Amino acid sequence: MGTDVSSPLRTSLFESASLWFRRARASLLEAIPCGRACCECCIGIFPITRLDAQELRRGLDALDPTQREAIVARATNQVGLIEASYPSLRSTPCLDEWADSTLDAIAEQFADLPCPALGTDGSCLVYASRPITCRTMGIPTESNGMVEGACTVQTAVPIIRLSHSLQAESVRLAEHEAAALFVAGQVQSQRGDELLLPYGFL
Repeated sequence: MGTDVSSPLRTSLFESASLWFRRARASLLEAIPCGRACCECCIGIFPITRLDAQELRRGLDALDPTQREAIVARATNQVGLIEASYPSLRSTPCLDEWADSTLDAIAEQFADLPCPALGTDGSCLVYASRPITCRTMGIPTESNGMVEGACTVQTAVPIIRLSHSLQAESVRLAEHEAAALFVAGQVQSQRGDELLLPYGFL
């Protein structure tokens, strides 16, 4: 997937995402049910960034060979399944030019695929190197004034709106990610910022 980018900008991005989640969770009076072995959000495929892919590969490198090879094998199998239905991904794995409707269709078709790094006990085998989406998943989202739970598990818990300061911090985090992606793009000279989760392990 290209040359790795070791950058303080990238490193601080992942640290900032984890810190934001901890602060947001604390502000919601620990009403968020996310915890070890709660893996509802680990099922299904979704887009990740090239920065996430770099982080995932760092996580793979830290594993023992047996674990690493098993994860890569699962990811390879999933990529094969996806490309059998969407052959264009073989030549264009980056998603930036794909229509949202097509990406929605892919996500729906493969909604039952578990993350390649999901352990048999429901834990993440590369937790310290998980993508930004995984680090921030679980905090209720707001759209057009409506607050919704982040996953089906949260339908049974109180849904509370984040404070304005934490919402603003979320916007700054997105800007930080965009800046880090821009820097990575300049270094790697690659087209596209996003790819589907299984590709990040390869």
